[in-house]
Amino acid sequence: MITDERIASFINSFNSDYDDTVTAIRKEAEDSGVPIIRAEAGEFIKLLMMIKKPKQILEIGAAVGFSAIFMSRFLIDGGHITTIENYEPRIAAAKKNIIRAGAADAITLLEGDAHDILPTLTGDTYDMIFMDAAKGQYSSFFSEAIKLLKKEGILICDNVLQDGDVLESRYAVTRRNRTIHERMREYLNEIKRNTDLETAILNIGDGMSLSIKKQ
Repeated sequence: MITDERIASFINSFNSDYDDTVTAIRKEAEDSGVPIIRAEAGEFIKLLMMIKKPKQILEIGAAVGFSAIFMSRFLIDGGHITTIENYEPRIAAAKKNIIRAGAADAITLLEGDAHDILPTLTGDTYDMIFMDAAKGQYSSFFSEAIKLLKKEGILICDNVLQDGDVLESRYAVTRRNRTIHERMREYLNEIKRNTDLETAILNIGDGMSLSIKKQ
């Protein structure tokens, strides 16, 4: 984590997951090494949802369903979350967790590669898109995702600072992470320079970007 661990622990001592089921799913994911949104990132998303009141949310990268379930707790009446996951073991866990959390009516899980699924969603537009999938693929998801975002909609991307690796020279990063490092830098440059968006890169959790689609 880029933020001092003591500071993060202090901040998170004030936070909670809002119900026992969400807390249990978080613990199980963390114990299994499944990457999920950090508590401080969840608080940020919660406040954005309370301000924006999105009715239709698209999530790219469901993992075990934690973030979709978390967000479902703050949906307005009639709100819905569509989430995409490609990895079969996590699809099975997400289905189980969504039912367990009583969120089946609020969440639709689409199974498959987001590269294949996003172009099929042309009839749908979303008030909010949350991207938390393979970090080296953000740029390839972006072009299709942004078409689905409503004007004045918000795009949130998680883990954009890569535990601080993105700040370093590519030669200071382990060889196996250099492609992700390069692609994430390119992606951040892309969204900051996109004239249809207003974007901030924030030091929350492992780094988040927040973009608003201009009128």
